[in-house]
Amino acid sequence: MAHPGRWISAIIGLALLALIVRAFAVGQIRWDVVGQFLTARVIVVGFGWTLLISACALALGIALGFAFGIMRTAANPTLRFAAWLYVWIFRGTPVLLQLLIWFNIGLVFPRLYIPGLIDERMVDVVTPFVAAVLGLGVNEGSYLTEVVRGGIASVDRGQIEAANTLGMTPGQTMRRIVLPQTLRLILPVLGNSAVGMLKFSSLAATIAMGEMLNAAQRIYFINGAVIELLFVCAIWYLAGTTMLSIGQYYLERHFGRGGSSAGNRGPWFRIRAPRAVASREA
Repeated sequence: MAHPGRWISAIIGLALLALIVRAFAVGQIRWDVVGQFLTARVIVVGFGWTLLISACALALGIALGFAFGIMRTAANPTLRFAAWLYVWIFRGTPVLLQLLIWFNIGLVFPRLYIPGLIDERMVDVVTPFVAAVLGLGVNEGSYLTEVVRGGIASVDRGQIEAANTLGMTPGQTMRRIVLPQTLRLILPVLGNSAVGMLKFSSLAATIAMGEMLNAAQRIYFINGAVIELLFVCAIWYLAGTTMLSIGQYYLERHFGRGGSSAGNRGPWFRIRAPRAVASREA
């Protein structure tokens, strides 16, 4: 038998998988209840809120990450210190703690007052949705700041010097030379951030935000179907993260067309390559 280790590990893996599947099949799980609530309106609406929180928080995190990432590489020491302080505070504290602070920020700032623009109670402005977006987005931005800083630092300095020689201003060099390459370099991280954000949005249930997990909790507090409603949430989260992973794959392939490594281009490039060679020979 060739490669006996592979066969043994495969058999062990399949046996463990069969045991896990059997445990869930014969366990005290009412799968009919799972199917019943899988498409329940309150769950679907909750998942919609989950997607909205994730999208808004990720957009905020990306915007903050690029802004503070550029500041981290600035020549101005004040900007560098401000960006470092932002990363130090929000990357150094738990995201759940930040959610709770944003939700209770009215205890620190009772009113939001901007002369001539707004004068409202903070509790009316920072709703559970706003607190969830701020807590998740600001925290994500602190991580993406370091990612963007690393991406900017990895751009060949010779290209920047060449841009300066051509008379480009620092702002033009950043927009036209540095940031496009940085985006391509950090795209896998942004894809992972999107997947992570979808899962972290479940923390919004702790501040009474009516996203999917909170909706499921309200249901199983009444009917007692705890494990069934948790499985409903798990199925929806898996569906969402799977779609994001597929989108990340195609997005990376699109932006990676200019790369030199054929291994990153996907299998269909290898299938079509002989045809292209044949047409050139003809």
